[in-house]
Amino acid sequence: MMKYEKFAVLAILGALAINPAFAEDKSAALVNGVSIPQSRVDMRVKAATAQGQPDSPDMRKAIREDLINIELLAQEAAKLGLNKDTDVIQQIELAKQQVLAGAYVQDYTKKHPIGEDQLKQEYDKLKTKMGDKEYNARHILVETEAEAKDIIAQLGKKAKFEKLAEKSKDTGSAQRGGELGWAVPSTYVPEFSNAMLNLKKGEYTKQPVQSQFGWHVIRLDDMRDMKAPPFENVKPQLQQRMQQQSIQKAIGDLRAKAKIE
Repeated sequence: MMKYEKFAVLAILGALAINPAFAEDKSAALVNGVSIPQSRVDMRVKAATAQGQPDSPDMRKAIREDLINIELLAQEAAKLGLNKDTDVIQQIELAKQQVLAGAYVQDYTKKHPIGEDQLKQEYDKLKTKMGDKEYNARHILVETEAEAKDIIAQLGKKAKFEKLAEKSKDTGSAQRGGELGWAVPSTYVPEFSNAMLNLKKGEYTKQPVQSQFGWHVIRLDDMRDMKAPPFENVKPQLQQRMQQQSIQKAIGDLRAKAKIE
């Protein structure tokens, strides 16, 4: 179906060109008598500058030429009857819905800004969740409790943790002797983090630890104080995250009120 996607977009733009709503718009070009409104050029310029491209006569000329090509192709597609193809019609309808959905999201974001107080509250919440220490741990993940107990028994006989970790189900850490790297406890599932926090530096779990992934044998290699990054450094990421959560809530509210069968 991919071959129709370009035609679908072209058809939308072509349809806009003859829409009465644009009848009084200044024309940037006429293609076989069909006007390409200046507002469409301006819209493309706005999108380009928003991505960091400088506004210039050359850029505007390139955009105008591109829109002329699109109009020509859309007209030819219509002559071939592609505007009546079922797949093309569905692509046009989907593209229309996506544009409207995007407009709604932009409007919602504008009307529901994330305030500075909300951002600071979220920052403080995350700081509390992270704690003030980070840990460097290793683990060996196996299928059964019996396997985990056997590993613990071998460790008791001075077997090397790193060597035993080579057979871990967690193939990523197995290549590093089971090392997971520096992380805060909330990075891990509760069963894992609770067991890790009960260890002293250099200790390993004397009983297998079960999680949704299997059975773990955990060793704590080191711990250190951790300082959270300053609020201003993470503010943009926090804002984006909270905006996404706000939009997801809005979608959830719409779904809750809608009749979906």
